[in-house]
Amino acid sequence: MTKTITVLSGLIRPLVEGRLPGWVEPRFFQSKEEAMALAPEAEIGWFDMYHKADMAAAITAATRLKWLNSIYAGVDGIPLDLLRQRGTVLTNGVGINAITIAEYVVMGMLTIAKGYREVVRAQERREWLQDSPGKVELFGSKALLLGYGAIGKLVEERLRAFAVDVTVVRRSAGPNTLTPDQWRDRLGEFDWVILAVPATPETDGMIGAAELDAMKPSATLINIARGSVVDQEALVAALDAKTIAAAFLDVTTPEPLPEDHVLWSLDNAHITMHLSGRAQDKMFVRSAERFLENLDRWHKGEPVAPQVDLTLGY
Repeated sequence: MTKTITVLSGLIRPLVEGRLPGWVEPRFFQSKEEAMALAPEAEIGWFDMYHKADMAAAITAATRLKWLNSIYAGVDGIPLDLLRQRGTVLTNGVGINAITIAEYVVMGMLTIAKGYREVVRAQERREWLQDSPGKVELFGSKALLLGYGAIGKLVEERLRAFAVDVTVVRRSAGPNTLTPDQWRDRLGEFDWVILAVPATPETDGMIGAAELDAMKPSATLINIARGSVVDQEALVAALDAKTIAAAFLDVTTPEPLPEDHVLWSLDNAHITMHLSGRAQDKMFVRSAERFLENLDRWHKGEPVAPQVDLTLGY
């Protein structure tokens, strides 16, 4: 039986080795150099690495690749045009981290609403506070949610349990919905502006000086999308001038954020170092299970999922 050469990150090896079907010939890599050496023979590949440039190099070298899998939901940094030219199918990690990222959004909102960072600082000083540094309730507040994929839907579900009035931005009209040409005119109505959009040319810099100026002075911006979605210089200016109350930033530009970057010093900026998707112990388990299910579909000639639209970028 002719076997399909499948090149996989060594990180996933303990979860799939021994469970792979007989038609798969697995080859595992531990470094960029090993990935580059194995890539040219790969028909199926899982080339996830910490540095997107290393991933892109391995993918580019994988000229026989028919299906590329990734644990990442965002596909920025992956050479989509090249994959489209080659006719390569791309499945990504959309939904894998959605639960923990949605929980991170709620954590960020509660941290800011209750002034919890000041509570932690008081504990470190061994100071017994006489009053709460934050007095905002989520109950009855209004949130604008940009991005209504797997993460956005779970964010909405969790916020409705707190009686937050959630409005989503999507192309199709509906209740509690604004279309892409409507939301900017309504920014001043919301206490929370939550970004959960994919990183595409369309969303690049979608929150800039004009959008920040239109927000309520008491509003908080929450970004669990990508740093590129926000004009970071404009955000720094808005936070410094306190024209918005706060920002909860799981993502920045660049990453890691340089030690001397002004965002670190702004007391109304909450930076969580792109940890939201990592705040769990099930990411690799879920990814492995999905990959094994997709292998079965691939062998049967059925569509693998979820597939990225290589033109739209999500």
